[in-house]
Amino acid sequence: MPDATVLARAEQLRSTRTPFVLATVVRVERPSSARPGDQAIVLPDGTMEGFVGGVCAESTTRAEALRLLDAGEPGMLRITPGGGPDDLPGGLHVVENPCLSGGTVDLFLEPVLPALLVVVLGDGPVARALVRVGTALEHDVRLIDDPGAGLPADTAAVVVASHGRGESALLAAALRAHVPYVALVASPRRAKGILAELAEHGVDAEEIARISAPAGLDLGARTPPEIAVSIYAELVGTRVRPAFVAPPTRCAR
Repeated sequence: MPDATVLARAEQLRSTRTPFVLATVVRVERPSSARPGDQAIVLPDGTMEGFVGGVCAESTTRAEALRLLDAGEPGMLRITPGGGPDDLPGGLHVVENPCLSGGTVDLFLEPVLPALLVVVLGDGPVARALVRVGTALEHDVRLIDDPGAGLPADTAAVVVASHGRGESALLAAALRAHVPYVALVASPRRAKGILAELAEHGVDAEEIARISAPAGLDLGARTPPEIAVSIYAELVGTRVRPAFVAPPTRCAR
């Protein structure tokens, strides 16, 4: 049965927006020290908490979990003596168990990633629509009114919809923080002026070119909810990568 301690830890990590992989043993062939239902958590730095078998199973699980965390996709892993085809039907990845004790362990590896964090500056109709639409998309949307308040480290998108208040300051801050998606809600004429203002203040031209201004895909949107949909459509199309996912570390098997 599931490990209550591991599941409690998983809930704590979710509450703090910490990404992890939940590894669950689903099948074993003796000899093996693991049992079906054993679980472990793998953090982005390679730390493991819980139990899915001995040192060989642990190191292999860690390496595969970090690979799947980087991809953001779940997967099945089989650790078995002699190995086998790299991949079997159903997405089962097979890795040789080099330990003398032998045994086969099948695990389900589930990356758990925080919701995409979207910061919106403004309090007008478009800003409020961005919150409603983003919440329906299961994003973590945070409405702010202070462009100098600072951005969370894992911010995936910044949308400035303040209609003239603090626009340049937050756009520049988002670019400095390397936020993947940065957008400005404005008319084409005013957007051009804001981008020119950033250039005058020394912001690099290549960075300015990353700003979507006017924000969103050209869908003919007119109402605030339609504008919000066009912005999220563009955001989805960019395939934003969460800033919190670290590249896989090298782990000995």
